[in-house]
Amino acid sequence: MKAYRCRVCANPLYFENSVCVSCGTNLGWSRAERDIVPVDEKNSYTDAAGTTWYVCANLNLSGCTWLTRDEGGWCFSCHLTRTRPNDADLEGLSNFPVAEQAKRALITELEDLGLPIVGKEGEDAAGTNADEADGLAFDLLSSVEENVVIGHADGVITIDLAESDTAYREKVRDQMGEPYRTMLGHFRHEIGHYYQWQLVRDDETHARYVELFGDDTASYQDAIDRHYEQGAPADWAENYISTYATMHPFEDFAETWAHYLHIVDTIETARAYGLAGPVGIEPGFRDVVQHTWIPLSTALNMVNRSMGKEDLYPFVIPAPVLDKLEFVDGLVRASSSDVTGTRPVG
Repeated sequence: MKAYRCRVCANPLYFENSVCVSCGTNLGWSRAERDIVPVDEKNSYTDAAGTTWYVCANLNLSGCTWLTRDEGGWCFSCHLTRTRPNDADLEGLSNFPVAEQAKRALITELEDLGLPIVGKEGEDAAGTNADEADGLAFDLLSSVEENVVIGHADGVITIDLAESDTAYREKVRDQMGEPYRTMLGHFRHEIGHYYQWQLVRDDETHARYVELFGDDTASYQDAIDRHYEQGAPADWAENYISTYATMHPFEDFAETWAHYLHIVDTIETARAYGLAGPVGIEPGFRDVVQHTWIPLSTALNMVNRSMGKEDLYPFVIPAPVLDKLEFVDGLVRASSSDVTGTRPVG
């Protein structure tokens, strides 16, 4: 995440801010400018080219500050949400903003990396054409009246909004024996399934994928049953980033993808605030992890411990996972719209 400042008073801003707490200026996120911009009393903003933009209609529903050219309409991010709780589901609606906030952070990071994002339905105000077959959509579902399983299928990512509640999520994390469980983490994991589906297609790429992650034609249901009956292998930490990654090659890839996004975004944030050095000259991602991420994450873990909190990044990255992370980095670079996107990952 970048460091943002109010264009009116230069006060530091958080990505989620809808109002500057210093000068009271209303704010909106400009996807075109990749920046937080001031909006007027009508929640509109006119850019340097004379184009007028409007704050998303979901500002009050989900806290969305993104701009759209469609007055009274939805922004690009909100167009990607296919299903949300109905208006009578007060508990679901109260959890909805947390999920949408995480989704907006995800979409921003993916676009900064230059990864293509196309919805399944319609065309947004920016003229982004939909792709019903290969496009992306989100079902953000309430589990108040029915069970919801988090997952991905054919471009549709399903999220259980109950995970927006910290107490519930921590209870599940403890039951599952996980060191880390967040709403943003769910989105980053599930989007990994989507991009595997989209990017690991040609024979050469798939062969390398199998070499690193294993045979993905193995029965997924059998893998689930085995994982929950027997648990992870005793030596899992020598080859995987998490116990969940041991279940099936699909999950190993998605976990690796999520950690790639964790690492890239946290390094960018650290650099934006002067906590990490400048970008080197095209290093491999292995070098980024070894020379920037490991020292940085160790320091951040110590900062958390100084405040009596759990480690920020409670994971160890063995050599095989470095190979997997480099594979993901290669996919990102190859598929990015301008090779490196707007953000250098090295």
